[in-house]
Amino acid sequence: MTSAASPLFSEIAIVGVGLIGGSIAAAAKQNRLAKNIVGIGRSGERLSAAQQSGLLDAVSVDIAATGSSDFIVVCTPVDRIVADVRAVSSSSRSGAIITDVGSVKGTICRSLHNGLRKGTTFVGSHPLAGSEKNGWEHADADLFKDRLCVITPCPGDEKPEVQTVESFWQAIGMRTRRMTPDDHDRALATTSHLPHAVASALASMLSPEIQDFAATGFRDTTRIAAGDPSIWTGIFLQNAGPVAAQIDVLIERLRQLRDAASEQNATALNALLREAKQNRDQLSE
Repeated sequence: MTSAASPLFSEIAIVGVGLIGGSIAAAAKQNRLAKNIVGIGRSGERLSAAQQSGLLDAVSVDIAATGSSDFIVVCTPVDRIVADVRAVSSSSRSGAIITDVGSVKGTICRSLHNGLRKGTTFVGSHPLAGSEKNGWEHADADLFKDRLCVITPCPGDEKPEVQTVESFWQAIGMRTRRMTPDDHDRALATTSHLPHAVASALASMLSPEIQDFAATGFRDTTRIAAGDPSIWTGIFLQNAGPVAAQIDVLIERLRQLRDAASEQNATALNALLREAKQNRDQLSE
């Protein structure tokens, strides 16, 4: 933990103070990572409420208010991140470091690799933590503890600022790993984006006539389908290729299960289910 006498940054700005942005602010405060934490958003009323709660030291609806910050975290939906980072960069002080929390990295990092204001640096990040809940009211300073954050510098872009971004996430309790943006997107298509697609598809099949039968298994499996549809629309569109490829893989696995059951092939069916159980058991460990 960084001491109060030597914060990692003079001022941190959070652009987009929802669950993730609010939790970052809470974690930064808890770990005393900055002298001042500024929240930037669209609703002055909600920002003021967050400030009154003690989550933020200052607030503004003007993205130019990031101009005094040396570290800025953009926590807006993935389809807005590029524009928001460019807006931040145009107002930032020399030496400012900008990162994000988007769960798609390829399009974002390629778009921001060049063209930012001289003296500012963008390094892509994706903290693998969250909830189906929305809003700063659900902010949790411990949300990131012992979770993984992927850092995605563009190939050949190993600047000192990359280590600074890693140090920030580590300071709020995260493990970090560096990956290329495209490798990240292929991995997350399977581990994050496809599960949401499956949960949404399954939840959409629940008719009113059978809702009473939706017990623990159905509720657990579809929990993430409660996430904000507008956010997930952007994620699927931004990572359409890898997600489509993994949906095709899933369709093939479902076909194998369907055929084994239809053909009363207990050996094949048991093998498929056993493989799935072994993979899930290893994940638990």
